[in-house]
Amino acid sequence: MDTSTHDLPQSRPWSRRLRAALDAPAEWRFLDRAAAPLADALNGLPLGRSRDLLHGVWLGHPLHPALVQLPIGCWVSAELLDSLPGNRRAAGVLIAAGLATAGPAAVAGWADWACLDPPRRRTGLVHAAANTTGVLLFAGSLLARCRHRPLRGRLLGLAGLTAISLGGVLGGQLSYRQAAGPNRAAAVHRLAPAEWIGVGPVEDFPPGEPVRRTVDGLAVVVVHDEEDQWHVLAERCAHLSGPLAEGTLVDGCLRCPWHGSEFRLRDGEVVRGPATAPQPVLQARALSGHLEIRLPDAG
Repeated sequence: MDTSTHDLPQSRPWSRRLRAALDAPAEWRFLDRAAAPLADALNGLPLGRSRDLLHGVWLGHPLHPALVQLPIGCWVSAELLDSLPGNRRAAGVLIAAGLATAGPAAVAGWADWACLDPPRRRTGLVHAAANTTGVLLFAGSLLARCRHRPLRGRLLGLAGLTAISLGGVLGGQLSYRQAAGPNRAAAVHRLAPAEWIGVGPVEDFPPGEPVRRTVDGLAVVVVHDEEDQWHVLAERCAHLSGPLAEGTLVDGCLRCPWHGSEFRLRDGEVVRGPATAPQPVLQARALSGHLEIRLPDAG
């Protein structure tokens, strides 16, 4: 049977237009006039370790996607109850619960957003605007219900759910098409050498200086510390692929030059976000004046 590409279904025009519309905000440079100073202000807040809590460093992946399930679930349930008789009070309680849980979700989202690059920040800003509109509409819906205006409350609730749904679509665009949240180093263990392979003479790696090397297409960063220990990590930061070889050494950690994530040299664990996934570590040894590396579980 002929399986040439000419027989494959073609992308429909409406689908291409939809994808183009979702891609568009990343190119809206006029948003930078608001996004850049807002990101600087958010990053300048004295949050301390609370910032890592909001990023989800303790969880191992971003916290924001988990938190948004609470208000969305409440509001969808409220709209379903609104369609059935005798559930007006329960719908109002769910809307109020959604408003109460929207705050923590938004705070975590803003913490992540402030550490994005400009194209992703633009999409994130439109995502946040849609969600904020939805929150305000649901707040208006609750107020209308409290004032015994059920029809207005239902209409505002439907409008709020529409805005939140648009925000959710843009959130998916940001997370998956623009890859704002995935672990960028997840594939390293499939690409790293299973057997010992040389990366260069030991004199090429001065103590206390991160050095970049490429082995079979995989970029790694080598650190020879002051105690004559060798540390080799994947060179591209798990957060947004920042060049760790251009980073700085801080108290046994390597700090990414882009967004300040810190990884412990000995095991790659995240000491400071916004990265949430550990940085892959390779085993290293100096043999006959040459440095060799491999996966730590090889052999």
